[in-house]
Amino acid sequence: MPYQITLLPGDGIGPEVVAAAEAVLQALPVDMDFTRAEIGFGAYERLGTPLPDSTLDAIRSSHAALFGAVTTPPNIPGYFSPVVRMRQSLDLYANLRPTRSISHPSSRPGIDLILVRENTEGLYSGIERVEDDGNRAITERVITRRGSERIIRKAFDLARQTGRKKVHVVHKANVLRQTCGLFRQVALEIAPDYPDIEMLEMLVDTCAMELVRAPEQFQVIVTTNLFGDILSDEACMFVGGLGVAASANIGADAAVFEPVHGSAPPLVGTGKANPTATFFAAAMMLEHLSETEQANRLRNAVETCIAEGQVTPDLGGTLTTSGMTQAVIAKIR
Repeated sequence: MPYQITLLPGDGIGPEVVAAAEAVLQALPVDMDFTRAEIGFGAYERLGTPLPDSTLDAIRSSHAALFGAVTTPPNIPGYFSPVVRMRQSLDLYANLRPTRSISHPSSRPGIDLILVRENTEGLYSGIERVEDDGNRAITERVITRRGSERIIRKAFDLARQTGRKKVHVVHKANVLRQTCGLFRQVALEIAPDYPDIEMLEMLVDTCAMELVRAPEQFQVIVTTNLFGDILSDEACMFVGGLGVAASANIGADAAVFEPVHGSAPPLVGTGKANPTATFFAAAMMLEHLSETEQANRLRNAVETCIAEGQVTPDLGGTLTTSGMTQAVIAKIR
């Protein structure tokens, strides 16, 4: 039976990079059937919602989904972040952001870490209100024992599965004493179940500083939603930037893989969109499907192209999106 893969092209350069990844995946000896589903601002304009129920159903019925990018304009009545809503609706509780050195002048050597971010609660709970005639806005930060436990266990399990020996639990429990306090307490309760993994604590501001000073020290970082969003973007700048950063959104019953970059409207149709992050996201998807050999094959092909300068202009090359896609396919074959 072929793998059923839902493609979520979205807005801006999303359709271009997703089409590039589809072409690369089709060059591999993996049997896949691809379908497309609507998401983003374009879907909102056509259908009245940025995340149709049919899209959620398509993801649920597939083995995995590959997402491009969306535009999320502020202050439009009835519009919401389809990415946040998708994560919550499908309970994609774990956001995994690998950060690994590449053979490029913009990358520092010796970095190989995974940031594990809680993906469904925290300050992205969506519980907000305005009071005092619009003079005070309040967002509720929701941290639960269940949410903390499953993301912390995910981090320790991932460390064990990948041969890593330490996990940094990042919080701000000295100030956010109840919410981060609960997250920290759960970590302290779970850590003894993993005697082969060293648990280290770090305040989030210290972690931001240490990522700049010595990112090589980290192997796995686990943290709450907003902290993880910020720290993972910071970390990727040491290994080539957002153009090469990929992530996975993992739940018990669904998985969505994506480049981290946005929709980049100025690049639409110029041929300058960098497909590298989407290629790496596709490799993560293959790993999730237990197609480890083909995942490594794809990743090695992309990294070889980067090392040889067969890349798009943002990485210092001269290739178009389609040109880099064909270069990667040539390395695969």
